[in-house]
Amino acid sequence: MHGNLRLMSPFRGSAPLTEEWRHFRFACADGVATVTLDRPDRLNALTFEAYADLRDLLAELPRRGDTRVLVLRGEGRAFCSGGDVNEIIGETLTMGSRELLEFTRMTGEVIRAMRECPIPIIVALHGMAAGAGSVIALAADFRVATPAARFAFLFTKVGLSGADMGAAYLLPRLVGLGHATRLLMLGDTIGAEEAERIGLISTLVGDDELDGAVGDLAARLANGPVQAYAQTKALLTREQDMSLSGALELDAMTQALLMTGEDYAEFHAAFNAGRKPRWSGR
Repeated sequence: MHGNLRLMSPFRGSAPLTEEWRHFRFACADGVATVTLDRPDRLNALTFEAYADLRDLLAELPRRGDTRVLVLRGEGRAFCSGGDVNEIIGETLTMGSRELLEFTRMTGEVIRAMRECPIPIIVALHGMAAGAGSVIALAADFRVATPAARFAFLFTKVGLSGADMGAAYLLPRLVGLGHATRLLMLGDTIGAEEAERIGLISTLVGDDELDGAVGDLAARLANGPVQAYAQTKALLTREQDMSLSGALELDAMTQALLMTGEDYAEFHAAFNAGRKPRWSGR
């Protein structure tokens, strides 16, 4: 692991970084931050507080200075079963329109923050990803899964639109409009084999290989050219809604900027010296 992590952002105000997250487990080592949803008895169902903490963590991660990769995973036999039926659905039945809109905007902020966070995000899937859990998995950059992984975009089955938390934006771009229409309208559960076939899973591994595969991918990303990864993620997100000429201009400006960086020069030096590049992330 290359130890020269990016320095903490100097552009911070008075608020300190959060030292303790109370609604999931958080750890960071060797450039890899790990969030573990930790309500196994409820299949890691999300609460209002968990949504808010995820939103706030994603905003803080780029400023911490010690994080190059984020891994999301769940404790127990599921990744995430979505919003808690009683703690969220039951409570929303008592809310007025203003509170409901604040809640639905907050859930969307989690997905927006995942896509706009410059840090690559890996989701480890060893069981069910349902409802909001399926959209969180969808919004990640990499989905590494075992054969036990399952997806269910359940929103219509509770009487709501399948276009929740950006699912109708993200899913067709990943699996195509036909598959997205079926999954979002019917809300049926699909297994890992079908999810891999339609492109919803990035990598399918054996049951006992998940931790190793996720760890290897996280280490590769943490040790790689971090600014190159960040700009690739940013452009993949932004160029989906751009014209070709606009995308080409954004590509040109981004490459010209990265060509002034230390990593670009380091590749050239390493190539001529016959060694591997020592990426600094600068």
